[in-house]
Amino acid sequence: MASHQKIIVITAPSGAGKTSITRHLLQKFPELAFSISAATRDARSYETDGVDYYFISTEDFKQKIQRKEFAEWEMVYEGKYYGTLKSELQRIWNNHQVPLLDIDVKGAIHVKQQYPESLLTIFIEPPSIAELKRRLESRGTETAESLQARVNKASYEISFKDQFNTLIVNDDFNRACSDAEEIVREFLNPKNP
Repeated sequence: MASHQKIIVITAPSGAGKTSITRHLLQKFPELAFSISAATRDARSYETDGVDYYFISTEDFKQKIQRKEFAEWEMVYEGKYYGTLKSELQRIWNNHQVPLLDIDVKGAIHVKQQYPESLLTIFIEPPSIAELKRRLESRGTETAESLQARVNKASYEISFKDQFNTLIVNDDFNRACSDAEEIVREFLNPKNP
């Protein structure tokens, strides 16, 4: 990988605010491009193939795993695969932009292992597990079982926070966005010592 081929990864437990912070950064920095993940689940009514995700069959996904076409992938839920295609990173680099990945914690660790150079990883931490649970409840999309599963997964994911370059506690959304902006600006345009 050439030194100019930078990657930024935003990761967090579900409900910590990583997608909102990712959207904020994309609006602030035209040199960033959203890295579209591949997924084997069906598109939701408001999602567009090739914009929100690349929706592909499980069989196609498994073939791409065999051919080592993913920078990272995982089976997030039983039978549901998600991943970042190497061709997606290349598409963004070819456009002279920096890929911004909004991915889960395990995926972020895999990207870090594969692309240790020119990589910025930002972990968004919720102020507390109780607050995370409240945010997830307020979405109104979870059953009691799925909510508990997400909260348990979040506690586990938070245990990996020290493996990332930067930690931002999202207890104040505007401050979290401004902290992320400052970190990204420094990464994109490092000051010469």
